Formats: sequence, structure tokens, C-alpha cells
Amino acid sequence: MTKRVILILFLLSTTILPFTRAAAQAVGPVYIVQPGDSLSSIASRFNVSITELMEANNISDPNQLAAGQQLVIPGLEGITGTLETSVINFGDSYQSLVRRTQVPVDLFRKLNHIVSPSEFYVGVSMVIPAQEGKTNLTVRITPQTGESLLETAVKHNTDVWTLTDINSLHGTWDGLPGDTLYAPGQSTDQTASGLPSAFVSAQIRDLPIKQGGTGVIKVVTTPGVTLGGILVDHELHFFTMEDGTQVALQGAHRLLDPGVYPLRIDATLPDGSTQSYEQFILITSGNYSTNESLPVDPSLIDPAVTEPEQKQLEGITLPSTPTKYWNGGFVSPAIAYADSTYFTSRYGTRRTYIGQGTDLKIDWWHTGLDFGGGTGLPITAPAAGKVVFASAWTVRGNTTIIDHGWGIYSGFWHQSRINVQAGDLVEQGQVIGEVGGTGRVTGPHLHWELWVNGVQVDPLDWLTLAYP
Repeated sequence: MTKRVILILFLLSTTILPFTRAAAQAVGPVYIVQPGDSLSSIASRFNVSITELMEANNISDPNQLAAGQQLVIPGLEGITGTLETSVINFGDSYQSLVRRTQVPVDLFRKLNHIVSPSEFYVGVSMVIPAQEGKTNLTVRITPQTGESLLETAVKHNTDVWTLTDINSLHGTWDGLPGDTLYAPGQSTDQTASGLPSAFVSAQIRDLPIKQGGTGVIKVVTTPGVTLGGILVDHELHFFTMEDGTQVALQGAHRLLDPGVYPLRIDATLPDGSTQSYEQFILITSGNYSTNESLPVDPSLIDPAVTEPEQKQLEGITLPSTPTKYWNGGFVSPAIAYADSTYFTSRYGTRRTYIGQGTDLKIDWWHTGLDFGGGTGLPITAPAAGKVVFASAWTVRGNTTIIDHGWGIYSGFWHQSRINVQAGDLVEQGQVIGEVGGTGRVTGPHLHWELWVNGVQVDPLDWLTLAYP
């Protein structure tokens, strides 16, 4: 072979190889980017490096990532198709999810790095591969006490061998009372997943719940059932909606450490018997700022002054009034005078209050949302409700508190003027006072605080979403 031919072959090989390598890197299943994802979190989730992820998808800027974008995930040999995301809700279990999706256990464990089914928490996102020719099962059934698997199969118009196969049972004798099984066909009702018989369905909205977020727990029960329970360490209060669904609203405290906490729902049946179901629920970081420092009058951070006022506020906002006064979404209390996006301080920011002329410092956090504005500007009710407090406090200045019902309260601090009195019913948009600089402030502004079952939450959530 001549030197010229050898040289040509060498040049061809060096030209072709990079393209061959690039094509090989693009082989693998596709993941749909979810809101809140980053390239780093996706790489960590699938146990690949950011570099590998960028190369497989021809990404030059790791910050240019959008929800809905498709990413090829390298290193998952033998897996093809689309990797979908399923958020674990109340009543879901590791076993029921595997049965519903019909994903092989080994593959499910590999994709989600599951060491133990005990890691299965409400609010956690699980990756589910969309398998060609297979669809999620939606008919959920629960064998009753004393009922054989054959009787269960006949009741749901299927056969015992099909139930055994799709639920990975050891045999036709393996259907246990209370277990959640799946059957072929389309669901025609709201059958609960793994919940006791008093529960028809249960769902928690907007998972995972963040620090400062509002948990919305909706439960459909059999007739005559009343509900209670706990989330973290707060007693849940359920109220009945027009369609018969029972709902509880509960805030997650800003200072609650991210992690898993207990959620339990208790059902009391008409005969007085009770049924309960408990799972751990994930609370995530609110990613709030940590850099505010405010000089104030030292007498306004004296515990002898602040603590009695705080206890009085907590007592006022504790009751859960059975009347729901509001309807639809909340609106900004500064809507009459300012752009509703003009905030001088946001909820959740960590603060250090510094006593002027002293060494006294108090670390705290901002419990509401501040709107800019000068003295005398109108403050309006963000939603309908009943005024339960309208008077002057030392730290919060001239204060109005509105009970919106169902454990929801709005508080307005530092007013120059209060236009309402306790007992008044107010409508959304009604002027209730004027912006001022009374109490512990560095200048005139409107401070709006929102309480959900005894916990201050981020008011911005209530401006962007309708509750319940």
C-alpha cells in the first residue's frame, strides 16, 4: 500500500471518528425536564456527570435549561423511550406504584436509586419509563376481610390468574385483605390507593410542600365520615366543600428544617369506629434570602415587649372558623396604589435586628410581604372576611387582622390609620386602612402577613394560586 493511500485512510479515520463518537453519545432514554430541575440535579439523579450530560445533548451553557426540554440520559444501557416523572401522593406505596406502572422492580430501583421501600415519601418524584405497548393501570381494588382472590376477581369482572400476574403475587392464594391490587380496564370511580375503607380518595396538592408553603389536603370519604389528623405537629381541621370533598389547609413553617415529617389522617365512621393512615411527607427548602440587617429602637426587640404581643397574635389567629368568607383567589392589598410586584422585602428572609446604640442583636425572619408606599396610601382587603382585631400594638403598630375562615387570617401592620373595627365584615378590595410607619419600622410601608392554621406562609403563593 502506497504512502499516499495510507495518508488518505488516516485522514478519513480522524475525520469520521468524532462524528461517530458524537452519535454514540446521543443513545439513551429521554428525560423531560421538570420545573425546578437543574443540570446538576438531573446529573445527580441519574448518577452521571454534568460533562457527560452536556456532551450527550450538545449543551454548551449548563444554565440554559427549560421545563419541558428533552434530555438524552447516557449510561442507562438497555433502557429506551421516555422517562416520565410521577410524584408520590398520599396513599401511594412502593408496591402499588410498581404494580400500577407495570415497571419491573429491578428497573424501577435502578432508575430511582432506591435502597429500601421505606424511602418512599409523599412529595418525592419518581422516574417511570414509558414502556411501549404498556399503559398505567387505573382500576384499583382492595380485597375485603374474608374475601378470596377469586371472589375479588369475579366482583371486578376479571379472573384470578390475571390479578396474580399483573400484581406479581406468588399465587392465587396471595391476595391479602386491605392490599391495593390493580385490574385491567378503565377506572369508573375514585378508588383510593392503599387507604382504609373509609377513604374513597385522598390527594395533596402542589407537592412537594416547601418551607412557608400551604398544604392542601383533599379527601373523599364514604358517607357520614368525619376527618382529623396531623401534619408535622399541627392538628388538621377539615371542612366540607360544595361537592362533598373534605379539605384541610395547613402551613409549613419557614424555619422547619427540610426533610420528612409525619402526615396522618384519621377517619371517624358513623358507628364511632376509627381508621387512620399515616405516611411521611417531604418538606423542601423555600430558598429564601438570608442577608437583611435592620437597625431599630432597642426597646422594640426587648423580649418583655415582643413576646406578649406575639402570644396575643398567635391566640387571635389560632381558631379555625367554619365559615369560609373568601371566594376564588386573593388579590394584592396594595393593588389600589402600587404595582403588585413592587416589594421592598419578601417573606422568609432571615433578618438581624440591631438595637441602635447598643450591642443587642436579635436573629429572626420576615414573616410577611412588604409593599413600598408612603403614608396615607389605601390598604385594601385581599379577600372577604371578618375583622377580628383593629387596634394599636407596640411592635406592629396600628394593626388590622381579618379572619377569612377555615383557619386563614390576614394581618396588616404599621398603618397610619385604621378604617374598620372588630366585628366588621369586609369585601375583597374594600379599603380597610392607610399605609404608615407605626411600630418597629425603618420607614412607611405595608406589611401583609398570611396565616394558615397557625402558621405564617408566603402570601405570594396566595396571589398566584387559588385555594383550596
